[in-house]
Amino acid sequence: MWLQGEQLSGKRRPSSLEGFLFLDSQIDRLTIQAYLETGYHVHGDAPATLRVGTFCSGLAELHQAHRVDCSAFITACNPYSQVLSERFNTDSQNVLAGELERRALPYIGGMGQHPSNQWLGEASFLVLGLALDAAKTLGVQFEQNAIVWSGSDAVPQLILLR
Repeated sequence: MWLQGEQLSGKRRPSSLEGFLFLDSQIDRLTIQAYLETGYHVHGDAPATLRVGTFCSGLAELHQAHRVDCSAFITACNPYSQVLSERFNTDSQNVLAGELERRALPYIGGMGQHPSNQWLGEASFLVLGLALDAAKTLGVQFEQNAIVWSGSDAVPQLILLR
């Protein structure tokens, strides 16, 4: 769970997590920090890079082109951020793609990649028109710590699931 914005009780948050307060999360702060620093790259005809908390004009254009007011960037790779085999991750992504197709949700392939390149990028999908509650449910179904969700303002938000 996260909150963006003002100070609480007159105390400043740690600078590494500036603007965010994480409450009751089972996810360690270094992992959360890595999620915040990651670039969420959308492939396809209109590539874009989503950054948490930053307006993305490419995402706004994708929303408009697909006539949606929200989207979610989600993966099925490495459940709970535990590094697993390429085969497992490929199979999991295929299951996620099948679920998106079953639900008739439009999606575009992508890759979540931390700028340090210390971690392998994770194959992902930008799912267009996926409401927040449905996105959270899908993330939980695929045992993810978090998803990146954007509303009509095209400002990606980190949504912690644990």
